[in-house]
Amino acid sequence: MRIQKEIDFILAVDALKNVQRRNYNADDSRRENTAEHSWQIIILAQILFPYAKNRADIDLLRVIRMLSIHDLVEIEAGDTFLFDEKAMIGKFEREKQSAQNIFGILDEPLRSEFFNLWLEFEEEETPDAIFACAIDRIMPFILNSHTSGKSWTEAKVTENQIRNMLENAITRASDEMGEAFQLLLIKSLDTEKVLK
Repeated sequence: MRIQKEIDFILAVDALKNVQRRNYNADDSRRENTAEHSWQIIILAQILFPYAKNRADIDLLRVIRMLSIHDLVEIEAGDTFLFDEKAMIGKFEREKQSAQNIFGILDEPLRSEFFNLWLEFEEEETPDAIFACAIDRIMPFILNSHTSGKSWTEAKVTENQIRNMLENAITRASDEMGEAFQLLLIKSLDTEKVLK
């Protein structure tokens, strides 16, 4: 069958639905899975695009493609909690190997297109990647700040950790997203979801 590799790939990425994240859903009922996160950030990118800095230099369709595939590496590498310093060691190498494996199911040119989009996202240097990374970082932050903040309190996440890992990535992509970050962080500090 001509599209067998494409079918094999889409069946393989179905496993993303089974990758649990540290974050909780907005109703605080359960942890989200990575497929749900990917769906939500694709929507968020579209609705926050008008606020992006350098919007004329950003290709929203490329951003959406980037966001739709960048977490597929978690099928093999798992979800690495941003604030877990030990787990972050070697994260890029683990995820790169996973990217080569999962995208390797496909034929060229799609295999290289997906791998290069994933790599561009990880390097955070192009306008598309800067905006995509900001969207990816702000979504869990929004969820934590609008729920009981369980994933933060369980991990004893501090204000300094949040600022170090999120602030620059968000503010360099959008002034409005940066302002929202500051206001939501103050709210989270006031309600003791984050350690000062």
